[in-house]
Amino acid sequence: MLIDINLDKEGYLLDLSQWTPELAEKIAQQEDLILTDDHWEIILLLRRFYKKYELSPAMRPLVKAVTKELGSEKGRSIYLMKLFPGSPPKLAAKIAGLPKPANCI
Repeated sequence: MLIDINLDKEGYLLDLSQWTPELAEKIAQQEDLILTDDHWEIILLLRRFYKKYELSPAMRPLVKAVTKELGSEKGRSIYLMKLFPGSPPKLAAKIAGLPKPANCI
């Protein structure tokens, strides 16, 4: 059974409760990404961050959260750019089924 997934005009999930790992894979495919364990580490970290703070982090808070949870090697913007090209906070939030970070254009 398929359910309708409602997205905003930029492709972000409108009903956050509809997110599933399978949906994340589909969104990633549309963004020309194949999710690896490294991607999933960041996606799940973002979902925990959102649950705790009720917001999607922009780059600086994202880097800080990744550094705190996964270490300084992964808590670098260059690492995040390799995983989520363009704007890591926006792309990772979209795949994680979260709202677009407020201060990301």
